Amino acid sequence: MKLYLSPGSCSLSPHIALREAGLSFDLDRVDLRAKKTSSGKDYRTINPMGSIPALELDDGQVLTEGVAIVQYIADLKPEAKLAPKAGTMERYRLAECLNFVSTEIHKAFAPLFWSKAPDVQKLFRGKLANAFANVEQKRLASAPYLMGADYSVADIYFYALVNRWPLVHEIDMTPYPRIQAHVARMAVRPAVKAAHEVENTLRG
Repeated sequence: MKLYLSPGSCSLSPHIALREAGLSFDLDRVDLRAKKTSSGKDYRTINPMGSIPALELDDGQVLTEGVAIVQYIADLKPEAKLAPKAGTMERYRLAECLNFVSTEIHKAFAPLFWSKAPDVQKLFRGKLANAFANVEQKRLASAPYLMGADYSVADIYFYALVNRWPLVHEIDMTPYPRIQAHVARMAVRPAVKAAHEVENTLRG
């Protein structure tokens, strides 16, 4: 398999998941401005949307969208216990959690990159505050992970967003001590540390 990624972006999520699962994979860095891979390919021939991540499978198929990719990785190595068994209510709860992170957190961060308009900043910072409050007061209120006692790809996706972007956008995280503790727990995991080390090297 080959993961197409951009260091410091949301593609950190499947990168960590691959390492947590102990799977064999290659990495190819994508220049998102030029839409070129480090191997010289036009990235749009791999993912016509031009977005990362993308996972090229051993049979040549390409899977896009981070939420789909991390679940695929979890299912390749069920013994790693990164996701509940398919078809169970717990698995649907995982899908619920992943989609919450995607729509309420990931998509709320994006406008902070491309617009400095005060009304846009205020709107989406408010959305993030509501989403963080939900995670702080509900999902992490009595358990260490977003799905409760069990670590999952939902924690990986959440971490990939929150470990970097609150600092980039100077979001005050002091109202969210449980989220800060979650980030700290994630940061010391061997797979997380290894992914960061590799991406720091790729960043150049």
